[in-house]
Amino acid sequence: MERELLLLGLLRRQEMHGYELHDFIERYMQTCVNLKKPTAYYLLSKMAKAGYVTETEEQSGNRPPRRIYHITTAGEAQFQTLLRENLAAYHPAQFGGLVGLVFLDEIAGAEARPLLQQRRTTLATTLATIRSVPPHPGSMQFVIAHQIMHLENELNWLDNIIKNLKTPPGPND
Repeated sequence: MERELLLLGLLRRQEMHGYELHDFIERYMQTCVNLKKPTAYYLLSKMAKAGYVTETEEQSGNRPPRRIYHITTAGEAQFQTLLRENLAAYHPAQFGGLVGLVFLDEIAGAEARPLLQQRRTTLATTLATIRSVPPHPGSMQFVIAHQIMHLENELNWLDNIIKNLKTPPGPND
């Protein structure tokens, strides 16, 4: 439902070809939705069969023709339905990478620290990337602010784990 809502919402703002849709999602929404290019094309095809979008071909120079997607009246109605369902529903967050922390005490802190530092570096890089997203008008800023807040909290939480990670006493302790 959420992926269809995203695609219809983006097409509602402007017609786009598949690459533009994918590029926007990768650039601005990668931390809040998992939508790979093949899945996006599959969903666009499915929505075209359902009558929510139409496709036209555009030729540009010697390049292969590309499909331009347009939202239909039925697609607008579906967008409005999905939007209201999405806003009213609570979707519990599921955080990946926590299972390893369940078993963190199975390896020595001296070995665990560099692994968690590596994780921290990736997290900090992701946070810096999200912070560099140019401002968007309207409610898109809510999504970006949510992502930043979540990543900042995740970073603080991870720093606390690293700081409090127990290292078993060595032979000279």
